[in-house]
Amino acid sequence: MTKMTLASYPHMLGFEQLERLVERTAKSGNEGYPPFNIEQTSDYSYRITLAVAGFAEEDLAITVEDRQLVIRGRQSDSPDGRIFLHRGIAARQFQRSFVLADGVEVGEAIMEHGLLHVDLTRAKPETVVQTINIRKG
Repeated sequence: MTKMTLASYPHMLGFEQLERLVERTAKSGNEGYPPFNIEQTSDYSYRITLAVAGFAEEDLAITVEDRQLVIRGRQSDSPDGRIFLHRGIAARQFQRSFVLADGVEVGEAIMEHGLLHVDLTRAKPETVVQTINIRKG
């Protein structure tokens, strides 16, 4: 049986990148830590909020790699010699990835009350009308 791809449809030209994007998104996994929200803050902007209690700003890294927003967290071991009888607040490292569409740019990142907010903006789409001249062959 043949696998149906976007390239299988003759009227969908140049969508191979979309197919790769869907495959990359499926591979990014759906780990549950840390929990996050995605909200639309206006017609052309979004905010990703991650619950990163216990992490300081220097424990977090935000990068954009190949149209993918990657947020990493790694806490340094506490050298103060504390002994935990119960450790319910997660202190493990994490990596969260979000695939960005073309035209989506990462704005600022804000840390407040144990929440990391990352703002995104999407460029307003322009309507393009192009007339193609026909020449004699």
